[in-house]
Amino acid sequence: MITARVRSGVGEMAGQYIEVKTQTGTSFVAYLAVAEGGRGPGIVLCQEIFGVNAAMRAKADFLAEEGYTVIVPDLFWRTAPRIELGYTEQDFQKAFELYQNFDENLGVEDIRETLNYLKTLASCDADAGLGVVGYCLGGKLAYLAGCRIPEVACAVGYYGVGIEKALDELANVKGRMVLHIAELDKFTPPEARQQILDAAAQYNNVNAYVYEGVDHAFARPNSEHYHKPSARFAHERSVTALHQTIGPVYDLVALWEEHIRHEFDTRDVPATMATMVAEPYVNHIPTLTGGVGYSQLARFYQYHFVHQNPQDMKITSISRTVGSTQVVDEFIMSFTHDSEIDWLLPGVTPTGKYVEIPMLGVIQFRGPKLCHEHIYWDQASVLVQIGLLNPQGLPVAGIETAQKLLDEEMPSNTLMPSWSSSEGKSI
Repeated sequence: MITARVRSGVGEMAGQYIEVKTQTGTSFVAYLAVAEGGRGPGIVLCQEIFGVNAAMRAKADFLAEEGYTVIVPDLFWRTAPRIELGYTEQDFQKAFELYQNFDENLGVEDIRETLNYLKTLASCDADAGLGVVGYCLGGKLAYLAGCRIPEVACAVGYYGVGIEKALDELANVKGRMVLHIAELDKFTPPEARQQILDAAAQYNNVNAYVYEGVDHAFARPNSEHYHKPSARFAHERSVTALHQTIGPVYDLVALWEEHIRHEFDTRDVPATMATMVAEPYVNHIPTLTGGVGYSQLARFYQYHFVHQNPQDMKITSISRTVGSTQVVDEFIMSFTHDSEIDWLLPGVTPTGKYVEIPMLGVIQFRGPKLCHEHIYWDQASVLVQIGLLNPQGLPVAGIETAQKLLDEEMPSNTLMPSWSSSEGKSI
């Protein structure tokens, strides 16, 4: 095993290079990222046409944080072993040359060999099967691996090139397959895209998604076509499919409640941060408060949040929706404004007013750790309740917004001057 720590343009990588020995006696190098916690379901990650470069290693490390043990095999080992290309014009030319001379069938066999090797690792839990994820060239190879290798329980292909030429193989898929397609991808023109969608629609275990207004490589950070909303949406769909087929399964509710227990009950900042990924972020939408990254968020929690909240602050749960990667919490937060609250009312001196506000939290997880929080509330309602905003003549309300959430029988449309004009009219 080769155990060199890797550095690249995106920083130090968490994994290491290893050597995969094939049944025919040959071998090739691969990048290994071990699952958070030391053991998890196995994934073979298939490279773009640029080799096992910094971008692919970063993808492997990211999936390792999700709880997977990931191997990225060097699929160009026969013609250009250990090549790493960037994204300059010269790099693109070299990458396309490698792509044109690449044998896809041999590539699938390399994936098979890597899967066999992956199963032997103590850090891999293969009980529920294995996954294959790929991008660009790797997206096509992930597709072919899902069609040809029975032990692939889940195959995920991002903007795979040429899938429409192998749609007859879809009937052989034993596990789950997810395909992500960019609407503007010139390598998958509209006619080819429609052929893929039509074929996928014939199978319950195959899902194909089109991302509007984005181009090839929309999920590669720092690329010309990177589109963060689409990339995040695709990632959530990918991880959900992987969770449902090969695991792992996490109790997100327990993880979330442990986090808020340290925020509001024990008021323990180190314990709060320990529930989160290495570089988390929190965004309180109305006031733009929170932090991005460990140091900024820990500072925010220590000096502007955890120890600043009023002693009588209380959370009343209204509803909770739990997905595969996130929790959406609806709740009412109540407190007496008897101390300055930087995150909620920055710069406002205590008024002594009692406040109740409806809130919504979208809590994203990466593996067993909280990744980010998006917290929403109606700031106008808060300002009305503490006396800083006169609601007269404005379409805003005070404590009624929380009260109506608890009692839906309260009158609706009281802020609409025209509401009475429709009384008695036919519908």
